[in-house]
Amino acid sequence: MQISGIILLSTVLFFLFFSQAGGTGPQRAIFAGGCFWCMEPPFEQMEGVIDVVAGYTGGKSENPTYEEVSSGRSGHLEAVQVTYDPARVSYPQLLEVFWRQVDPTDDGGQFADRGSQYATAIFYLDEEQKRQAMESKKRLDNSGIFDRPVVTAILPAGPFYPAEEYHQDYYRKNVLHYTLYKKGSGRAGFIESTWKDREFPGGRDGQPFVRPTDEELRQRLTSLQYKVVREEGTEPPFDNAYWNNRKAGIYVDVVSGEPLFSSQDKFDSGTGWPSFTRPLVPGNIVEKEDRRLFSVRTEVRSRQADSHLGHVFDDGPPPTGLRYCINSAALRFIPVQDLEKEGYGRYRALFTGRGKQ
Repeated sequence: MQISGIILLSTVLFFLFFSQAGGTGPQRAIFAGGCFWCMEPPFEQMEGVIDVVAGYTGGKSENPTYEEVSSGRSGHLEAVQVTYDPARVSYPQLLEVFWRQVDPTDDGGQFADRGSQYATAIFYLDEEQKRQAMESKKRLDNSGIFDRPVVTAILPAGPFYPAEEYHQDYYRKNVLHYTLYKKGSGRAGFIESTWKDREFPGGRDGQPFVRPTDEELRQRLTSLQYKVVREEGTEPPFDNAYWNNRKAGIYVDVVSGEPLFSSQDKFDSGTGWPSFTRPLVPGNIVEKEDRRLFSVRTEVRSRQADSHLGHVFDDGPPPTGLRYCINSAALRFIPVQDLEKEGYGRYRALFTGRGKQ
């Protein structure tokens, strides 16, 4: 297919660019998680991800078409190929995002899509990816999050064939249909109910998060912190801990410690509150409609602790055009030098020669 050649050429150019720039070079990861429409967005939103391509892999036929794969006769699975910069995002971080998108206990497909072509699988490209994938799967299986065994296959990668152009970035080209499909298939509800109050096993403390009672939080937090996170309060602009913080590091939820934002995405919005162009871990952010103050805004809350963080607006700078306007009182800052000590060592790679100071 002509489009396949274009996509493959683009990937080669990425590799050539990084090699000439003297870096370690971009890496690839391949994940099958059922319908590839739903697997592209979570990875494309990640800092450090260069490209995500929907396609087919795992079978024996060359250059399969969507019709052949969807019939189940080709042996291929719908999958995504992720090209990423390992200096900015790690393979274990990609694995965490993958697990959060699928039902890894289903060996007959995914949600409304049934058949082997919709099975889950991690295709490793080297022995280190294999080791990390197996360890990640074991942690998830032992976590108690699921009451059935994790059956996702971990397989050696073979040829990857890009899908037809109309499948690429389907969630952007057909927003309404994609949204209805993700909800109607059962995937959106499953993700929400499974991960709403949980951190990925092997994260900061390796245990699912349970929010303290309000009485415990009153004792643990300052009065301003409690007012913000539990009573949807707002702190004063230009008079808070992080509005002008220029140090490199990450910002975590003050209650749960779940990673929320990175200094690499922080910018001076002129509002007097910490502002970010995107979340560090999109799955840790929940957006809700807010009709207070006689207007309609989009409130931002943390997924595990359900802390009120602030609001998101569409008047931000590139590359996202978004402005996450966040209360300092809802955050705790972890500088780069303390990431390992605080249990966030997996994020240190984000700042290897690339962090903002």
